[in-house]
Amino acid sequence: MANANVNGEIYNHEELRKRLVNHKFRTGSDCEIIAHLYEEYGDSFVDMLDGMFSFVLLDTRDSSFIAARDAIGITPLYIGWGLDGSVWISSEMKGLNDDCEHFEVFPPGCLYSSKEGSYKRWYKPPWYSEAIPSVPYDPLALRKAFENAVIKRLMTDVPFGVLLSGGLDSSLVAAVTARRLAGTKAAEHWGTQLHSFCVGLEGSPDLFAAREVADYLGTVHHEFHFTVQDGIDAIEDVIYHIETYDVTTIRASTPMFLMARKIKSLGVKMVISGEGSDELFGGYLYFHKAPNKEEFHQETCRKIKALYQYDCLRANKATSAWGVEVRVPFLDKGFINVAMSIDPEYKMIKPDLGRIEKWVLRKAFDDEEKPYLPKV
Repeated sequence: MANANVNGEIYNHEELRKRLVNHKFRTGSDCEIIAHLYEEYGDSFVDMLDGMFSFVLLDTRDSSFIAARDAIGITPLYIGWGLDGSVWISSEMKGLNDDCEHFEVFPPGCLYSSKEGSYKRWYKPPWYSEAIPSVPYDPLALRKAFENAVIKRLMTDVPFGVLLSGGLDSSLVAAVTARRLAGTKAAEHWGTQLHSFCVGLEGSPDLFAAREVADYLGTVHHEFHFTVQDGIDAIEDVIYHIETYDVTTIRASTPMFLMARKIKSLGVKMVISGEGSDELFGGYLYFHKAPNKEEFHQETCRKIKALYQYDCLRANKATSAWGVEVRVPFLDKGFINVAMSIDPEYKMIKPDLGRIEKWVLRKAFDDEEKPYLPKV
């Protein structure tokens, strides 16, 4: 008998249930599948899961346990060891026992077994070794993979919306969601009118850009303003919730924290966001300086592997502080596999060929007949 404590969402749970014909499910919860998969396959099942998750599973037959974290580290997890040999696991550092002799961030894509007393990596995609991929760029394959990633995240029975800053990544999330919402479970519960949310200082360019995209897509747009003083006043709470003193992460988390409070007050419990695109496609300015495709690719690998320390931590904790869940389709396992198999030569920034940053992503959604986004 296995009992699991889970934080996250398993998007392919219905498909996995069909494999377990001899198992009796007690609920419709997506997370119940974890205990049944363990009973069927032991601890080798984790790579079957498609979603974001952190869990601890107790095997009551011998009081052993396993713990695991999703591929990229979208959901947080920490582990500590007590002076008495006990092992403590929590989704927050502050949840660990004060008597822990040592504690650390639970590494993404890994599983800890109490029997072994150590981690093993369950997430081992081809890109993880940083070998240079050679698959030719197929814009339609990239578009289809992203649309599938967004559709999966519309598995919800709570009020939801999209975070819309007006930049390319969040705008594509909003555009695809708006197009593919009809016919989903989310639409059955809440209709096909998409809500979008943006936060910024009064008069900021982000607010203007987000409004322009929202008008084009026809979303119900919610624009929130904050002042510098609001941000300063929130810093102590932000640090408490995100559990880091990294200045860049705190600065980026503060507007998101303030926005999540407003979103929760509207009764919205889930949002879809655009984290991960810059890491997959080399969207940061310094990628212009990449000397060759090998170093370009290796830097994208390094950035993706570090996401759990920065963007994922910010997005998850700044929103969950107010009981809002954030979902990130750019960090879908299937989409990452497609994006990271592209020959990095196509991702290189080459102005003489008309390739600006994230050119492969822009081209994938460059539909002349039915444009996804307004022309710049």
